[in-house]
Amino acid sequence: MAPSLIWIKNIVILIASVILLIYGINIMTGAFKLQNPFEFVMTFFSASLLILVCLTGIIYCYFRFFPKNNQNETDNETK
Repeated sequence: MAPSLIWIKNIVILIASVILLIYGINIMTGAFKLQNPFEFVMTFFSASLLILVCLTGIIYCYFRFFPKNNQNETDNETK
């Protein structure tokens, strides 16, 4: 896959994750206004799952944008 397509894919994942994270937080705050306990529990846990998936997408993008350098690799600038 071309490097530009990989960047576009990661940016799309990041944007979708942030938008759905905001939506999940909105759903979770709305769950506290429900009167029926069963609806509250179902809405609360579904919003929690949505937030968890979005945070996973954001963490995925973070590690794709800022890869960790290996400690075993020699640094060419110090030589």
